Amino acid sequence: MTVAGSQKGLSFFGWLVLLAVLAFAASVGAKLVPHYLDYMSMKKIIETAETDKTADIVTVGDFYAYVSKGMQVNNIRDLDLNKALSITAENNRFLAHLKYEKREPLIQNIDLVVKFDHEFSVGKP
Repeated sequence: MTVAGSQKGLSFFGWLVLLAVLAFAASVGAKLVPHYLDYMSMKKIIETAETDKTADIVTVGDFYAYVSKGMQVNNIRDLDLNKALSITAENNRFLAHLKYEKREPLIQNIDLVVKFDHEFSVGKP
């Protein structure tokens, strides 16, 4: 039979299913990627507090102010710094614990949840 030789590629419904899966993946990616970019920016802000020569970070309040300024520069507005970051001073070092979660609605009552939890040990400059 020549039927098998003439069937090449996807059918119309196959293309529709493929497009639906790609659209779903793009939608999930568009909702999650900004949160990961914000998290990576927060990590970089906290890590550069040690090497920034212009920052005069002596107290825990100074460290919060430094991170807050970095959040303004990087346009991170939907994160409550006082809830997400806890800082303690110990042995000439700052121990910073960045822990928070973000929720994004996906479909009706289904949410995407991302959790971030990282501890830093930053020396005083």
